[in-house]
Amino acid sequence: MAVCARLCGVGQPGGCRRKGAGAGELEDGDEDEVRIEAGGVTGHCGPRGPRTLLSLPPEILVEIFSSLPGTELPRLAQVCKKFRQILTTDTIWRRRCQREYGVRENLRKLEVTGVSCRDVYVKLLHQYRHILGLWQPDIGPYGGLLNVVVDGLFIIGWMYLTPHDPHVDEPMRLKPVFRIHLMERNSATVECMYGHKGPHNGQIQIVKKDEFSTKCLQTDYHRMSGGRQEEFRTWLREDLGRTLEDIFHEHMQELILMKFIYICQYDNCLTYRRIYHPPSRPDDLSRPGFFKGTYGSHGLEIVMLSFHGKMAKVTKITGDPNVPAGQQTFEVDLTRPVQLPDVERLRNFDEMSRLILDVQAQIQREQRLTDNEEDDGREPEPARAQPARAQPLPAVRPEERDADDGSAEKNRQAPAAQSFVLPDGVMARNEEYPRSCKICFFGTGLIAGHGFSNPERTPGLFILFDEDRFGFIWLELKSFSLYSRIRDRFQNGAAPSPEAFDEMLHNMQSWTT
Repeated sequence: MAVCARLCGVGQPGGCRRKGAGAGELEDGDEDEVRIEAGGVTGHCGPRGPRTLLSLPPEILVEIFSSLPGTELPRLAQVCKKFRQILTTDTIWRRRCQREYGVRENLRKLEVTGVSCRDVYVKLLHQYRHILGLWQPDIGPYGGLLNVVVDGLFIIGWMYLTPHDPHVDEPMRLKPVFRIHLMERNSATVECMYGHKGPHNGQIQIVKKDEFSTKCLQTDYHRMSGGRQEEFRTWLREDLGRTLEDIFHEHMQELILMKFIYICQYDNCLTYRRIYHPPSRPDDLSRPGFFKGTYGSHGLEIVMLSFHGKMAKVTKITGDPNVPAGQQTFEVDLTRPVQLPDVERLRNFDEMSRLILDVQAQIQREQRLTDNEEDDGREPEPARAQPARAQPLPAVRPEERDADDGSAEKNRQAPAAQSFVLPDGVMARNEEYPRSCKICFFGTGLIAGHGFSNPERTPGLFILFDEDRFGFIWLELKSFSLYSRIRDRFQNGAAPSPEAFDEMLHNMQSWTT
């Protein structure tokens, strides 16, 4: 079969032909007759006609092939014997591992094991590319956050655990759940990382698009000499930083459910569903992302802050027996700013309560008016919601106006900080909260009974302290939650489109209910 190709813009596809043979009769030994026009590079022809890629030195072909996506190289190897031989060069596959999957490990170490960079690309990185990114485990209402990344010559699934309660500003704790590596040429090896006896055989199965499952094949590696009780005590101590005696009297029912989680994680098949990092838009109030924070008597949780036009949503990534993972723990109306009073008046819970309930009453009045207009068949008037109050901008000196680093403009647009203090009687697990904030908005928080019974939204106050911290006061519960940004960089976590993120957010609410 005659072959015409254009690589990296080199020339126009033209007249690939075999002398003395008809179409479809190209054989491996005829690669010198494969014409790939290169006139776009030189514009000249030699004594034997147009120059070809095959006439280039092998090192130049290696450079050209190294710039192509790894998924295109197998088809290129079918062109002729010379191309196929050059594509066995490890330099080409080493660069594809580095550029496509960010492998920073010295891949020359593989020479000792007899595994090539092509094996790493084809049998490890490309084969398991679909599980890279962010996932939420299906563990009843509890959820969680799993990040699957390329780490050296391994693919590792890291489970994100919150800091020890109530230290929300401390970094997350990472625990490996599984790892995949290529120690021989035949196939990749999956290993379970739970337990105290080291890595052992595991299994990964891609169930369907955006869903996969893991299973331990040697659960005896999870056993400890003290039996289940000792295993559970060790898990509480290492993962929660507490002992069984510390929380026995406070959380008896939760202990039973936590033990259920432990058994699911360590013994059975776990299913994971893909989630995305929230997309960022230029007009967002703050940078969206993942946060960890306090949540009533349930300790610390992981949430996701996302912006949707005039609304901000905070979705639970980890859940509890009352409100499961995937639910929107609170929503913020960005058209309803709340101007805080001075600190002395703010200390009075009734004063703050009045501010929030006044906003709620205004929303209800506007909603009733809209409903009446719809009942009368009239076109409803647009809501009279007021935008966030603009802060006066300071004057700009001439030298600032002429600066080219943009800092003057940034300083002019920064809103004036408001003093903040928790009202008396509001419960807070962490007293080390900021004493000033950028802006506050009316919001509603989701509360429910055990088993997500009788869920309802109650009014509250959203407080944006700075770029990396926000809080929420639950008016009915008289409780304060403080959240701090998870600063880790999540590779392969971006949504393919805003629509895909919105669809995922909608689906999350049905995963755990």
